[in-house]
Amino acid sequence: MLFENVIVLKNSALKFEKIRAAHQSELAEDYVEMIAELISETGEARTVDLAKCFGVTSSTVNAIVRRLQRQDLVETRPYRSIFLTEQGEDLARKAKERHRIVCDFLVNIGVPKKIAEEDAEGIEHHVSPETLAVFKKVNNASKI
Repeated sequence: MLFENVIVLKNSALKFEKIRAAHQSELAEDYVEMIAELISETGEARTVDLAKCFGVTSSTVNAIVRRLQRQDLVETRPYRSIFLTEQGEDLARKAKERHRIVCDFLVNIGVPKKIAEEDAEGIEHHVSPETLAVFKKVNNASKI
């Protein structure tokens, strides 16, 4: 009985460790995705624009951008915009694709588009690769 309880606790700890890791990467993914979107739409990504998009202060954005620099996801230059590194561009592409797959899946099962967009924003960071593959398969099947 004690051995079974230890296994249950260990599995629980692993589950929450995975959730914490997803939360840590969530912010980076959201920021690089928004930086890519701003660059695509306006030609640049500025701290002030990110602050408006996320509803936070410029100092909050600056702190997050410094963290993204340490992770080699963005580059900044004094008095210039924020630029994605190759690694940042790759992460932004993957995050956008994951968001699209989750959103399309939600729409395919009957969730209204506006709500699906909002819900996908949270789900996309926590969905496993296996579940995402099933979502993609369902999406492709619904196109036939």
